[in-house]
Amino acid sequence: MHNTGASDETLMLSWCRDNRHQAFVELYERHRARLLRFLVHQTGNASAGEEVFQEVWLTLIRQREHYQPLARFSTFLLGIAHSRLVDWFRRNARHRWDTDLDCAAELPAHCPLPEDVSGNRQLQAALLACLRALPPEQREAFLLKEEHGLGLAEIAASTDSAAETVKSRIRYALRKLRDCLGNQHDHA
Repeated sequence: MHNTGASDETLMLSWCRDNRHQAFVELYERHRARLLRFLVHQTGNASAGEEVFQEVWLTLIRQREHYQPLARFSTFLLGIAHSRLVDWFRRNARHRWDTDLDCAAELPAHCPLPEDVSGNRQLQAALLACLRALPPEQREAFLLKEEHGLGLAEIAASTDSAAETVKSRIRYALRKLRDCLGNQHDHA
């Protein structure tokens, strides 16, 4: 797979306007692992995360004619992901605050954690447990900021939330993660 170095937005436009399949392949490869990891964390298990992952890409394919580069491509993609997650929670008669995180599966092998955590298995397990303990809205905002590098306005646009709400969710998530990781360290 050859990386062209083109921006995500340029690749998306090339795929939409010029029907360049390779541009789509490059976009998919750039965003595949982080998006899947995000969806697995949000749904609470690998198979559900993979199901929503497929729905996100199918939606992107169906909506490609409507794409306008008004924001970063990742914001557009994560907005689709948020909508598909809401649909998934509705279909499964689960409210986002009521996710049964105790039965959450580990991340799929093809969906590793960020490099700074993956080398330390103990830290990896502790971080996964702490992420699972967060309320879904806080987990979503935290992951969009930390893993996808979105700013408050982009997260707000992706999740259809107010920027102040997003800011609060991130602040509470960070506090809870620090407390949780500190408690796990104290018990080690």
